[in-house]
Amino acid sequence: MNPASARIGDWLGVEPPLTQSSILSIVERQLEPAVIQRLLGMGLNRDEVHAVIIPARTLQHRRSRKERLSLEESDRVIRALRVLSAAETVYESRDRALTWLRRAHPRLDGRTPISLLNTDTGARIVEELLGQIDEGYFT
Repeated sequence: MNPASARIGDWLGVEPPLTQSSILSIVERQLEPAVIQRLLGMGLNRDEVHAVIIPARTLQHRRSRKERLSLEESDRVIRALRVLSAAETVYESRDRALTWLRRAHPRLDGRTPISLLNTDTGARIVEELLGQIDEGYFT
């Protein structure tokens, strides 16, 4: 099991997903809105959660109707956790990872890495950049 899978399992309060299929299964079961509190507890702020995962009003509706997050919202949670895990691996602490995610980066046209997490393509770009930083290509 890789460290990212163990972290994602811990963060979601589930068995660590050992394969991409098990991650897909988590997404397809659709996460409970309570997962948003976990993200907030991990250091993401409400504005980031609402911009990247689920708008505040939609979250309020999900909670009041006792509905699960949609497939897309559940996928965005996993995406955010995947990137946060990669950033923690590179920067060796949650605080340093969050600081990096929130800082505008020249390789991202001056955008913050966290602002790119609302799309899978953006998240992949951030993950690629983290890989390059980890290998010593960029800071």
